[in-house]
Amino acid sequence: MTNFNVLYSDNARDFAQWTDAWNRWPEREVFAHPNYLRLFGSGGDHAVCALLQSKHGTVLYPFFLRDVPTEDLVDLDHHGARDLISPYGYGGAVCFEINDKATLTKEFWSLFDAWCLSTNVVSEFVRFSLFSDSLLDFPGVVETKQDNIVRSLDLDPGDLWMDFDHKVRKNVKKAQRLGVVTEIDPEGKFFDDFYRIYTKTMDRRAASSGYYFSEDFFRAIHSTLPGQFAYFHARHEERIVSTELVLLSEENVYSFLGGTESGAFDMRPNDLLKYEIMTWAAASGKRRFVLGGGYVPDDGIYKYKKAFAPSGVVPFRVGRRISNPAAYDSLVEARLARSVASVDSSLEEGFFPAYRG
Repeated sequence: MTNFNVLYSDNARDFAQWTDAWNRWPEREVFAHPNYLRLFGSGGDHAVCALLQSKHGTVLYPFFLRDVPTEDLVDLDHHGARDLISPYGYGGAVCFEINDKATLTKEFWSLFDAWCLSTNVVSEFVRFSLFSDSLLDFPGVVETKQDNIVRSLDLDPGDLWMDFDHKVRKNVKKAQRLGVVTEIDPEGKFFDDFYRIYTKTMDRRAASSGYYFSEDFFRAIHSTLPGQFAYFHARHEERIVSTELVLLSEENVYSFLGGTESGAFDMRPNDLLKYEIMTWAAASGKRRFVLGGGYVPDDGIYKYKKAFAPSGVVPFRVGRRISNPAAYDSLVEARLARSVASVDSSLEEGFFPAYRG
């Protein structure tokens, strides 16, 4: 028997069905949990999940269903248009309990596309998981945006240590010699110290607004995702000088947000902190520590992360698909007309969907 449903996180019954399916998924990636998506929803964004359960297997596809602004398109027949985007981080349609993946893939996309048509979906944008084993093939355009760094933890402690760049080992030893110590904080007991250092770090890097999150955002993580996060802190003389929030999935640990006090750089506390996160994760049975990428390809942040896993380069891929070409083109034309009539003279090159650029 085939059951295809599109579940809304703000509906109690849908939320329970989504959570039940997520709990059955062996990988239980935090980015697919309904409470993770609810962290980022705003305005006309709906945290949604397409769920297929059939004799061929189970598919779970979380995303945001967004209303497309069309208030000034009175001459078009696209009122009520929507688009889809995966949440901040990593996503895509994943499958498990598989009996026939090829048939399951065809079955899911056929049912999903019919739903998109009935829901006036114009376009779809996906940030794919770095680990493709459980991903369904995507029927749209797939491209590599930049590389991410993934530290494999399937090594003996001595081999893991020797697989770092020499400068990492040197920096870890320096931090230890200077008396830097680390601790895990699974509940956010020292959140105020984290938030102080995190915001100062974002200011120092002149980070874009998308990297700034409010205190309420983090406190929602504490209350709705217990067991799916942990803070790690590096202390020197009882003061927290470097800190990192990681997200926890069944097999993977993800570096999420954090920072270091500028006055502590020379003590190299963040090198020690990342090393201790990795050793903790390995001892906890995790397979990988995902450090992520840089702001732009091959920048200083990317090179810093790569020193922890010189052979751990993994391509970060995105997918895009236009479900309704006529509506998409009309929306892009209207966006261009607004740009010409305002101080904006052009759309952002390469942005998808272009009508939001």
